[in-house]
Amino acid sequence: MSTPSLNAGKRADAEQSSTEKKLPGRTAPAAAAALVKSAATSAKSSATSLKSPATSVKSMTGYAEAHSDVDGFHLRVSLRSVNHRFLDLRVRLSEGFEASEPAIRQVVRDRLRRGHIDITVFVEPVGASTIEVQHETAAAYMRAVQELRREFGLTGEPDVLALLRLPGVIAARGRAAGTAKHEEDVARLSRQVSACVAEALDRLEEMREAEGRSLASEMHSLVAAIGAQTADLESLTARSRPAYALRLRTKVEELLANFPEARGDLPGNHFQESFIDPSRLAQEAALLAERADVSEELARLRSHAAQFGNLVDGGGEIGKKLDFLLQEMHREANTLLAKTPALGEDALTVTDLGLQIKAAIEKLREQVQNVE
Repeated sequence: MSTPSLNAGKRADAEQSSTEKKLPGRTAPAAAAALVKSAATSAKSSATSLKSPATSVKSMTGYAEAHSDVDGFHLRVSLRSVNHRFLDLRVRLSEGFEASEPAIRQVVRDRLRRGHIDITVFVEPVGASTIEVQHETAAAYMRAVQELRREFGLTGEPDVLALLRLPGVIAARGRAAGTAKHEEDVARLSRQVSACVAEALDRLEEMREAEGRSLASEMHSLVAAIGAQTADLESLTARSRPAYALRLRTKVEELLANFPEARGDLPGNHFQESFIDPSRLAQEAALLAERADVSEELARLRSHAAQFGNLVDGGGEIGKKLDFLLQEMHREANTLLAKTPALGEDALTVTDLGLQIKAAIEKLREQVQNVE
């Protein structure tokens, strides 16, 4: 029985042969792009059949390389990834492979969702004996330099190293740039470029997943700390609520006792007992106590922390969701701290716990910025 990868390779060869028959007059760059696209499709179908969807947390930071030697050429693909709000790709290709860029971009888009990705593809002949200087091309550059010197009165000497770096000066022996053999090399190597990009993507994802596991572990620790501090605040505020209501009632009664109008002692009044309704006083005290109550903020904070932990456990593309939850948690922590002065003797303890929660939220925010 043939393997999925072998079947995929056969399908890609068949597609290539069929396409070449339909378009016999196309240029090498167009053929290169078609080959990369065909190989990318085959690699994608093979990866889909062999791998299950990843559900772990992924970091947006990573680096990977892939190498290959084909027909006297050395191929190197490097991928460098850092965090970004969206998927931002930057591709650098060796001369002659520019037409392959759209297909390479599509291969990366099929695998990654967020991050700034630098993709670099180097193709160079293997061995010093295969390198030669294209004297005609170099002479043409030198003639242009001499003409410029005479025209503008320049005295500087040309830099040999700079000359060697100019396009077309150095090429593989027997494969001068722009010749039929060079175009054939580009078309033949384009499929291997796609395979190297896929291999580098596999390694990049492994590194992103490894760092993602580390991020998930640290985020779980911070969420657990927030949960413990929230529980401490709930028990503390529940204990202080009746004491706060009693202090409020006492202060209101003391305040009213200082006014004769409140006691009914004004001339013309025929009663000495207080006309303040105890039930109304209790209502006002309860209203003020409710304004100082932080139970709703703590309940929402506990709920957001639980949702945060569940998202991290589920994995996948969760970076933006986690960032939204942190915004909500930060808002609840600010409201909590704004209400603490009304808690009296326990205000300092509540403030300290609230500040610890805010510090943990800020640390989580730093970690989430790097989650895909």
